[in-house]
Amino acid sequence: MDLIPAPRSVTAGSGEVRLTEHSRLRAGRGTEGAGRRLRTDLSQATGLPLHEARESDGARDDGIRLRLAPRLGPEEYRLVSDRTGVLIEGGTAAGVFLGAQTLRQLLGADAFRSAPLGRDRPWAVPHVTIEDGPRFRWRGFMLDVARHFMPKDGVLRYLDLLAVHKLNVFHFHLTDDQGWRIEIGRYPELTATGAWRARTKFGHRASPLWEDKPHGGYYTQDDIREIVAYAAERHITVVPEIDVPGHSQAAVAAYPELGNTDVVDTAALSVWDSWGVSPNILAPTDRTLCFYEGVLEEVLALFPSEFIHIGGDECPKDQWRSSPAAQARIEELGLADEDALQSWFIRHFDGWLRARGRRLIGWDEILEGGLADGAAVSSWRGYAGGIAAARAGHDVVMCPEQQVYLDHRQDPGADEPVPIGYVRTLEDVYRFEPVPPELTPQEARHVLGAQANAWTEVMESPARVDYQVFPRLAAFAEVAWSTLPAPAERDFAGFDRRMAAHYRRLDALGVAYRPPAGPRPWQRRPGVLGRPIDGPPPIK
Repeated sequence: MDLIPAPRSVTAGSGEVRLTEHSRLRAGRGTEGAGRRLRTDLSQATGLPLHEARESDGARDDGIRLRLAPRLGPEEYRLVSDRTGVLIEGGTAAGVFLGAQTLRQLLGADAFRSAPLGRDRPWAVPHVTIEDGPRFRWRGFMLDVARHFMPKDGVLRYLDLLAVHKLNVFHFHLTDDQGWRIEIGRYPELTATGAWRARTKFGHRASPLWEDKPHGGYYTQDDIREIVAYAAERHITVVPEIDVPGHSQAAVAAYPELGNTDVVDTAALSVWDSWGVSPNILAPTDRTLCFYEGVLEEVLALFPSEFIHIGGDECPKDQWRSSPAAQARIEELGLADEDALQSWFIRHFDGWLRARGRRLIGWDEILEGGLADGAAVSSWRGYAGGIAAARAGHDVVMCPEQQVYLDHRQDPGADEPVPIGYVRTLEDVYRFEPVPPELTPQEARHVLGAQANAWTEVMESPARVDYQVFPRLAAFAEVAWSTLPAPAERDFAGFDRRMAAHYRRLDALGVAYRPPAGPRPWQRRPGVLGRPIDGPPPIK
């Protein structure tokens, strides 16, 4: 039935349920939110009113019923279309919502439009029984809005796209060297200064091209509340990322006292306008810890997520090595070296978050110098960090650069816009396996799931993000949701055939994906340098 991601079990019947202007939608107790969302989505696409049904209306053979079924798991659902109508059961409201996304696919690509096309057509659901549920509890997508800011409406649109693909974690990369994107009331300069840069490198950092105009933007706290609420309606958890102690030049530009003032004139720093890894990191002082505790207090009030991401990656320690104050801190704390100082920094916030009922997650560099108690790891430098963390009893989200960094190019062709990193085709992503075979069954239980990441250095617009992310996010969604065979045994040809229908859904949703035949003329970036890497990726 061309469903993506592929369901666990499909039993086809004979016949169909036709939705008409008389069809009603009945949302049982506990499914009211899913019912409102489904009614809105289907009504705007089909023009059918789908009035609310009441118990006194009796059963109809063209209606939709939603109800909870405690025998099912939290995100499991069962969809039955037969002579009595369409029934969607879920173990929780999340399960019902996920089943509703499958119903939309069964109705055809036009069910994903924002308004009816104005021509008569039947809206029919084939008779079928689908039983389904996810392989992983963490099915994530990370969007970097620090390098290139995405306005709020674009973020909300991406939440809709995640929901369609049954992804349930939105990792919101809010701060970096090139911009600070979240309003913090007690520290207004973080956005007054830190949210704006004077110009932007166009292409890879080796490119001679610049966009000589200011770039920036940020989300107010009310914007964040709206984004979090919008995600929650779609059963998506928003995990914020506030980077420490590296990737912090925007914060230091706003508050110079946060930097290593004994070795750098931090007052002369501005928000970074190029790409790569800035050497300007946070000073390991009590003032810095207090400052970021204040930031995180406001972050916790905005984001109810269990996990808070604190970065911890790519922290060059040259300034700490040269700083008498940092060296004195190492000696005072009895630490071995600068790696241990970073570990101390991370451990501080691990304890601070645990005391408030939250959990810290960071990139796999937080393993260096010793992993904080209770911390989880985003394994990006290959599988090694995730394997080490799982073997040590820590939870892991697998997002290796070599497999699921969607900013990497999709084809070796010369027309590929700003070619970055390794070639990772749709098939490559489809053959990604989140659980390393080296792990024992007990260790593998620490793999919470997987995540695809989109870093936006060379994605200057939402259309460029679409091009890099799609269609590969559809392949990733199936990997994260469906129980698939080993990578070499996966039926990519079958997936590719189902994608023919899914491209039409993406068209209806207005997604500027990369066509299978290659970029369209307006998707190319002739003359803009990338960072091609030849040969297979290293195994780290």
